Amino acid sequence: MSNRYVFLYVTAGGAREAQRIGERLVQERLAACVNIFPVRSVYRWKRKIERAREVVMIVKTRRSLVERVKRRILELHSYELPCIGVFNIDAGLKEFLRWIDESTGTRH
Repeated sequence: MSNRYVFLYVTAGGAREAQRIGERLVQERLAACVNIFPVRSVYRWKRKIERAREVVMIVKTRRSLVERVKRRILELHSYELPCIGVFNIDAGLKEFLRWIDESTGTRH
């Protein structure tokens, strides 16, 4: 089960964009769930320090889908360079991990 499941950490410019991306990922069975919450960000972009209100998405999926999920996010995202980080789920509730499999698998 090690490294079979992942969380993707993704930022977006606003709640509507995050909701749209999250809904598409779930509808297309690329993600079991997408959590969305507001954050304040400070970052360097094009040699300037920027401050922004953004939205973070936590995407729950299988490792085998990561490249497809990243490609889909890039297709749907408005940012020139979106933040997309992948974190392994080293352990978790067995039933929760099974739910990720069921939610991202082929339709039954």
